[in-house]
Amino acid sequence: MALKQVIVVRRDLKLGKGKLAAQVAHASVSAADKSKWKEEWLREGQKKSVLRCEDLNGLMKLLKNAKNYKLPVSLVKDMGRTQIPPGTVTCIGIGPAPEEKIDEITGNLKLL
Repeated sequence: MALKQVIVVRRDLKLGKGKLAAQVAHASVSAADKSKWKEEWLREGQKKSVLRCEDLNGLMKLLKNAKNYKLPVSLVKDMGRTQIPPGTVTCIGIGPAPEEKIDEITGNLKLL
């Protein structure tokens, strides 16, 4: 069974590169900590992709779908110390989990 993790970022926020990198890192670590496949995924090389969605609506639909599939998922809300207001939802991390399950939810999204 191949495992992977996907991080999905809101395209409408126009975050700076450093801010974006930090948000993606938060999503990756938080989702991995919830996964029963974490140790195996770490041994396999931590396959992951960073994808984009259009806006908060799209991100929340993906979050709901991931929860319905019972996948490990983490929602990231910014603290609001720099570029965006406190509580702004920036991205989600899904997995690590079986690749085919994640692809059912995110397979139509484009790379960031």
